[in-house]
Amino acid sequence: MGEHSTFDRMMQNVRATCKYYTGFPKDLGPSRLIHFTSEREFVQLLHQGYPVVVAFTVRGNYTKHLDKVLEESAVNFHPHVKFMRVECPKYPGFCISRQKKEYPFIEIFHSPEQASNQGRVADPNITKYSVKVLPFSFDQSVYGFREFFKRHGIKSSDPV
Repeated sequence: MGEHSTFDRMMQNVRATCKYYTGFPKDLGPSRLIHFTSEREFVQLLHQGYPVVVAFTVRGNYTKHLDKVLEESAVNFHPHVKFMRVECPKYPGFCISRQKKEYPFIEIFHSPEQASNQGRVADPNITKYSVKVLPFSFDQSVYGFREFFKRHGIKSSDPV
């Protein structure tokens, strides 16, 4: 019973050594994907200074695939980029404010700065911020995110 066949040993070796073997589920460890719960939490996340990739989703078959991509990307780019998923039926106000009609869609929020013009504010404790928002139009994969970050000069990993 304790003996493994030659084939089993060969497959274990392939899984352990081959970086691009895709036929076996990856052990990604604990989830790094953040689930949206409130705008206040989202703002606190932005204030940490990291870019935040936000996927606005609705339930569906494609969303299951997108969740796997987001999970893998969140692990690959941790801690330099944060990944968040918003279920639009649960939080319609936040999704409607993005003014998009097709779901799912992805946007990258980065570089929060205090707005130079605060305008009229009813409460002096409220501070307005401006955040750069980029629509994500690349391949929805780890590779696509990496290329997007390179093109837009967003730091996604430690220098080698």
